[in-house]
Amino acid sequence: MTINKKFILGLSLSLAVYSMNSANAQDYRFNKKNPEKPEATEFWDPEVRVVTPGAVPSDAIVLFDGKTLTGWESAKDGSEAKWTVADGILTVGKGTGNISTKQHFGDCQLHIEWRSPDEPETLKGQQKGNSGIFFNGIYEVQVLNSYQNRTYRNGQAGSIYKQTAPLVNAVTKPGGWNVYDIIYTAPRFTINGGIETPGYLTVILNGIVVQNHTKIQGVTNYIGQPTNPVHDVKGPISLQDHGNLVSYRNIWVREL
Repeated sequence: MTINKKFILGLSLSLAVYSMNSANAQDYRFNKKNPEKPEATEFWDPEVRVVTPGAVPSDAIVLFDGKTLTGWESAKDGSEAKWTVADGILTVGKGTGNISTKQHFGDCQLHIEWRSPDEPETLKGQQKGNSGIFFNGIYEVQVLNSYQNRTYRNGQAGSIYKQTAPLVNAVTKPGGWNVYDIIYTAPRFTINGGIETPGYLTVILNGIVVQNHTKIQGVTNYIGQPTNPVHDVKGPISLQDHGNLVSYRNIWVREL
């Protein structure tokens, strides 16, 4: 059988190139002359801060202690918050208006549990168990009895209200407690009023992701498109009085 000399030559060249590349790779990884060491990409200081996990993490700020509304005020005029506190539960003071934290927060992790009342079947849509949680006092994550209660997609529980619908509907039956764990990244603005970096919300409802690092389009407006007025990075966390006796408990926040 005749062997093609050109084939032999090509094969020899290929093997030579492979050997050189292999040798170079070995040299890069193992040659003692290579100045790089594993330690070159290891960072030891400052040491990572220790946080003790638990029902309330050790570095969390408790916003509602189950007994008083110390730390809260009327969102409208800064007067005393007038919602009802009983048995470790905070309930909307119907007709008393929104309440806000006196302390302001920017980037944060918020834990809050909420319960919609078991209301008559005659109430539908946005009339049932309606409230809301506002970051910076202006960006709303919707609270609503969305259990077998049809309404517009971007207005049900877990939505960034009037902007982005939740990925799924994960609410419990009326009378049961729902758990929100929310990560908020505040928007930043340029000196001339533009958006340097937008805000984002990640919302976990009852252990299920319903907003996955969702861009905040702007301030929550009931009518019209979202707007983007310039504001400070930090602002209050507010709870909405929408006329329904929605209850809250176990409220804490971690600054990020």
